[in-house]
Amino acid sequence: MLMMLALLSACSSPSVKKEKLAGFKPYSVQQQPQSQRHLPQRPSLQPEFYVGIFPKPAELEPAVGFWRNTYAVWSRSQVAFHDDRYLDIVYEVMTLPGYVGEGLTSVQKELISQRREYWKSQLSGLETKLRYNAALSNNDRDLIARLESTGKPLTTILAGSSERLRSQRGTRERFKRGMEISGRYDLQFRKVFRDAGLPEDLAYLPHVESSFQPAAKSSAGAVGMWQFTKAAAKTFMPGGDRFDQRLDPFASAAGAARYLSYAYAKLGDWPAAVTSYNHGIGGMKRAQNQAGRDFVRIVESYDGPAFGFASRNYYAQFLAAREIANNSLAYFPEGIQYESPALPGQYVAAE
Repeated sequence: MLMMLALLSACSSPSVKKEKLAGFKPYSVQQQPQSQRHLPQRPSLQPEFYVGIFPKPAELEPAVGFWRNTYAVWSRSQVAFHDDRYLDIVYEVMTLPGYVGEGLTSVQKELISQRREYWKSQLSGLETKLRYNAALSNNDRDLIARLESTGKPLTTILAGSSERLRSQRGTRERFKRGMEISGRYDLQFRKVFRDAGLPEDLAYLPHVESSFQPAAKSSAGAVGMWQFTKAAAKTFMPGGDRFDQRLDPFASAAGAARYLSYAYAKLGDWPAAVTSYNHGIGGMKRAQNQAGRDFVRIVESYDGPAFGFASRNYYAQFLAAREIANNSLAYFPEGIQYESPALPGQYVAAE
């Protein structure tokens, strides 16, 4: 899903694609069933709060909770419209009509696009009305109540909210499949990190990177389960002259251990080192130099080049994946059919 960058590089965050299809009318709030407009279809689980190797400050819980919902609650047929800075603000969870596969049809894409435009209009309109003390509609009052329920000042949230609107499709099916595949690799991946003197739970990173797809490829040229670029592979996976070692999950895990060990030594803490897997060591050093070593402050205030939505959320995604994988039955009560463990050298993905 996200690529691993070369040693001192920073990444570009993904942009929301917009497709157009004439003549498709979006649902209004009144038209849409209540079940499609509100957050999760089953109660949220109690979040974990902990300190230590992978700390989770309370300020990060809204983001971690958002990614728990994305990974384990919202299906691929559901799309959340949310604030890209305040991730506890989810305006709507829309269920797409008809069959929804891994890819979307042009009609489904247009439905998402038009619903996004609806919410942008609602937010910008409300901001204008409050600025000029204009009359409010019932929809406006409902939206104000939703924003104020977060406990944040309305003026803080509403300012620029239409520009911060983002849509996120659920990935429950994909994450579950990744959990099943992880059974082939988990024991060996943990051994790789343990032997390197690193936290074993770094073995969960492929949930964020590739959903454990061995032959995953990104548009930026990252390849494999651990999403190495060629430049990063040359540095951290030496000896790959005979074949592309990025397609070997075990060789890539060893490369990831080398990278993360180096990143931790340079950056000094795991939130920054894990984030560097997306944003680069150089990018995170710049963030620390500008915002200090407080990771929450970096996430909330750092505005350096390419430190966009993907980089700000990478550590929260990792924490969410870790929580789900450590308590899979709570999130997937139907059970996970883990694949049988493989041995190193037994499996290399086809190009």
